[in-house]
Amino acid sequence: MARLSINGTMREVEVEPDTPLLWVIREQVGLTGTKYGCGIAQCGACTVHIDGVATRSCSMPVSAITEEQKIVTIEGLSPDLSHPIQKAWLELDVPQCGYCQSGQIMAAAALLQATPKPTDEQIASEMTNICRCGTYNRIKAAIKHASANMG
Repeated sequence: MARLSINGTMREVEVEPDTPLLWVIREQVGLTGTKYGCGIAQCGACTVHIDGVATRSCSMPVSAITEEQKIVTIEGLSPDLSHPIQKAWLELDVPQCGYCQSGQIMAAAALLQATPKPTDEQIASEMTNICRCGTYNRIKAAIKHASANMG
């Protein structure tokens, strides 16, 4: 039995200790916004926050997480889409297919939390998620837009 704080709610899940956090979030908890992409922590589609740090959940065993740690998924970032990065994503029409976008948004939100006014170089070095549609220019523009509009 694992006890996890997900989006502010303590969840008890019956899983093997080596079960990836991604599958606990999707299959045990039922939050499907976090996506499976590669399974080896390379693409970033599975990005969530653990204590505010962007973390690839597909390779994070549930046993590595304590119940004191706070997990936030795309559903918990801002349920009413009021987070500055979500607003920027909508205003600049960032997605094409949209599959990777929850991971992109979570990575961008963590970047802005740590670095509220990132340079182009910081964005390039921190945003390592893969977008098969190639929306990188729109992603960068949305991060800059959100940065400029944060209070």
